[in-house]
Amino acid sequence: MFDPVIAPSGTLLGLLQRGRGDGTLHALTAPRAEALAALNHCVLRDPRHDWQVENRSLYYARLFLDLNGELDAVEAHLFDPEDHLETDESRTGLALAVLGHLASYGRRDALDLLRRYAAQGANWAWALDELALRDDDAGLRALAAPVLARFPADPEGEAELATVVRDAFEPRPWRLWAEDPRDGIGARVRAAHEAGCFDRWQRQMRPTGPRPGWSVSAVFEWAQQGLDRGAALHVPAARCLVAVAGPEDRPEILLAARAGTDGARCTALRYLADGNDPEALDLIEAAVADGASVVVEAAVDAFERMRSVAAVDRARGWAQRPDALGAAAGRVLACRGGAQDSPLVLGALREAVRGEGPDAPTLWTLVDGAGRLGIACAAPVLRHVYRETASSHLRGRAARALAATDPSFATGFAVECLWDCEETTRELAARHAETGDTRVVERLRRLAADPAEEDEVQTAVRSRFGPDMSAG
Repeated sequence: MFDPVIAPSGTLLGLLQRGRGDGTLHALTAPRAEALAALNHCVLRDPRHDWQVENRSLYYARLFLDLNGELDAVEAHLFDPEDHLETDESRTGLALAVLGHLASYGRRDALDLLRRYAAQGANWAWALDELALRDDDAGLRALAAPVLARFPADPEGEAELATVVRDAFEPRPWRLWAEDPRDGIGARVRAAHEAGCFDRWQRQMRPTGPRPGWSVSAVFEWAQQGLDRGAALHVPAARCLVAVAGPEDRPEILLAARAGTDGARCTALRYLADGNDPEALDLIEAAVADGASVVVEAAVDAFERMRSVAAVDRARGWAQRPDALGAAAGRVLACRGGAQDSPLVLGALREAVRGEGPDAPTLWTLVDGAGRLGIACAAPVLRHVYRETASSHLRGRAARALAATDPSFATGFAVECLWDCEETTRELAARHAETGDTRVVERLRRLAADPAEEDEVQTAVRSRFGPDMSAG
């Protein structure tokens, strides 16, 4: 999947792509045709950089309901001929998830589209998972024949069916179909289930990787073999060292950390850092200076995991280095530093935004640190990150940091956060938004009554109301 093109944050499309609460508020006051066009653009061209962790489906489904939006564009997208040419589930996954929420809200047209797509579409398994949570038994049973028809009745087809049944995210349809009295349905699904269970058992009986009794050098060799294949195994290899290495092996491990193969060096650095070895910090600094990129990355990661006083002290000395270790030092101080480290964390935060922009991965930790340390003068930078980032998770972290650093948060961003796409951000807003704004009280009541809302959000909402349901 190509990285999505995100519109400027000041546009309706840009707000909706980011999942910001202001996106919904602006869409409800914009011309309906313009709002629906922007909404369909988002649903049909997934704007998330990481679609597996960022939420948008409930956010877009709620806006479809508020706009009483038609599903013609979604239908055309799902049943376009391209569906059988571009079969990556990211092309249709968001649209199917939105339909699932709409079906939960009682939109029969959404339920019918999901059923049709489960029978005909390339990403049928996703549609079936949505239906497993929302459709009745009769609707699911009607899909048995078209779904099973996808698998030829030959050894290859039966093996593929067994794999699908074994790995099904939502097992309800398959359990229903296993009860079907027809041989071509029930018996076939039961046989596939048994084959899948047997395959799982066989895989468990054929473990790969280190065995008890391996030597330190064997673990290093295994890590290097993985690296040669393009698989980074130094993390599990370091855990293996914990089991096989004794005090007498320390010289060999130190030597590997200084001058071993890349796989051995990564493994040794991780092992020494996790054990707070007194030489770990010097070895990490040396690895960053002369190691290959994979070694530098492993060294930096190992350093960030260290929680000792010595590691925090070293971070204070490294924080202004213009390299990966300097950036990691800023993150260590953000996580484990004290109030005296606020200037260094603020400097790292500002430098990251200036140098890498509002979506820099390092910002996740630095934003959290600004909030943890209560750095009030970080609020302008945090507001910029909140407005501009395309990551709804990073925006939520910025909102949490603003709640701790910005006195205007309760009457400002907290209000729009009640409409945010991320439930953790809505929960934060439910606890902080100033109820003197009539929009806030109305929104809190709507969230409290919405069966699709997360329990944590509704708990936060209830904490704001008295016994008479008046906002407090």
